[in-house]
Amino acid sequence: MKASAKKRVAVKTPKIKIVGRVVHYYDRIQVAIVELAAPLRLGDMVKIKHHGEEFVQNVDSLQIEHLAVEQAKKKQVVGMKVLMPVHEGALVLPA
Repeated sequence: MKASAKKRVAVKTPKIKIVGRVVHYYDRIQVAIVELAAPLRLGDMVKIKHHGEEFVQNVDSLQIEHLAVEQAKKKQVVGMKVLMPVHEGALVLPA
C-alpha cells in the first residue's frame, strides 16, 4: 500500500475590492486623477493606500473633464480632491 499523502488545502485569500487606481496627482491643487474599476459617487468613503501609507476620506469633489459630477461609472477617469498627497499607482478602496 502507498503511504498516505497529506492533502493540501488551498487557502483562498479574500479578494480586495478596488474602486480605482491613481494615474496622476496634481500637487498644487491636491487633485488625484483616478481610473475607476467600480462606480464612485459623492459622499462615498474611500481609503487611499500606497506602500504601507494610507488614509481615509470622504469623496467631496468629483469631476470628469473639468465638469462637476455626482457619480461616475466603472472605467471612467475622474478628478478627485484629496486631503493628503498621493502617488501614482495608489489604490482607491472602499472604506
